[in-house]
Amino acid sequence: MVMSVNSIRFVVGIIGNVLSFFLFMSPAPTFIRIVKNKSVEEFHPYPYLASTMNCLMWIFYGLPFVHPNSVLVVSINSVGLFLQIIYLLIFFIYTGKKYRLQIVAILCAELVGLAAVVAGTMLGLHTTARRTTVVGVLATFFGICMYAAPLSIMWKVIKTKSAEFLPKWLSIACFLNGICWSIYALLKLDPYILIGNGIGAALALLQLILLVVYRNPPPKEGKKPSTVELHNVV
Repeated sequence: MVMSVNSIRFVVGIIGNVLSFFLFMSPAPTFIRIVKNKSVEEFHPYPYLASTMNCLMWIFYGLPFVHPNSVLVVSINSVGLFLQIIYLLIFFIYTGKKYRLQIVAILCAELVGLAAVVAGTMLGLHTTARRTTVVGVLATFFGICMYAAPLSIMWKVIKTKSAEFLPKWLSIACFLNGICWSIYALLKLDPYILIGNGIGAALALLQLILLVVYRNPPPKEGKKPSTVELHNVV
């Protein structure tokens, strides 16, 4: 029996949910380390703040009065949002005043921004097609920001010629996740999911290339390796 396009798309979406779950869970070792050491060391909260806004926008995008028949988009981003809140709470507990103020300020700005988008969409746009376009563009932008967040360490990797602190499993998860959701978008063309995840897959591929090129860090003379920053998404 031949499966319909919608059935295949649903199966791919389920696989995408599983991959996205591993993507959202990939920072867990970092936060176990933070709790164990009772310090955020040189980690920073920006990837998790970016991922929080990304999840909020995609949840709104997937609601039936914005983009119907997108329950799989809503489900995985709801899980992702829950995990980002946990990560940020842990970071808030173990960081200093500087980052605490930044976390509060950025989260407040994100909530105000989301409220403005919701109000503008619901009051100013009266068809799902128009709502899909506006919210889709915004969700795509924040999706790209989420995927690009780990690249903030790229210059440090190139400068030190060491990919030791570039998260391998996160990069692999980003790549597979981007490919899977791109296929999902192609089966019933959704340009917003396609563009965001297509670019995300390309950015993750760049991370994997850096991991291969700088997989063997040069020896450090006269001192033990210092802790540098690990940037994680999600």
